Amino acid sequence: MLAERGCTVSPGVRLRTLTEVIDHLGASGKTGIIDGTEIRVRRPATGRKDRGGFISGKNKQNAVKTMVVTDDDGRVLFCSPTKPGSCADITHARQLGLVELLADGPAVEILADAGYQGLGAQTGGRVIPPPHRKFKKNAPD
Repeated sequence: MLAERGCTVSPGVRLRTLTEVIDHLGASGKTGIIDGTEIRVRRPATGRKDRGGFISGKNKQNAVKTMVVTDDDGRVLFCSPTKPGSCADITHARQLGLVELLADGPAVEILADAGYQGLGAQTGGRVIPPPHRKFKKNAPD
């Protein structure tokens, strides 16, 4: 329902697409936070072609995945349509066009978890994942 209706951030302002969210973050100067979440679902019917696609590689259960973007105050700005649980976080973000929006759009800073590790280089440093674990000691500035 959130993906269809969008999220109201102030009276008269409803963000429905990822493009509107990126523009809103750029105009307000706020930092965004992005993460994917899995929602457990019943096993798809026998005979369905993509039945195996719903099995999450992380939790080994049938799930659908959605990507949520919040601002630094914790307000939900965007909730994507669901994808089968086998889709990785970074793949879901790429399919939604996040890389192109950040490369061509306003200067926005988005914090992400380790599931978005390669997005920092693809967006010119606008997505900030945690340092790679090989940098546990002597991490670069």
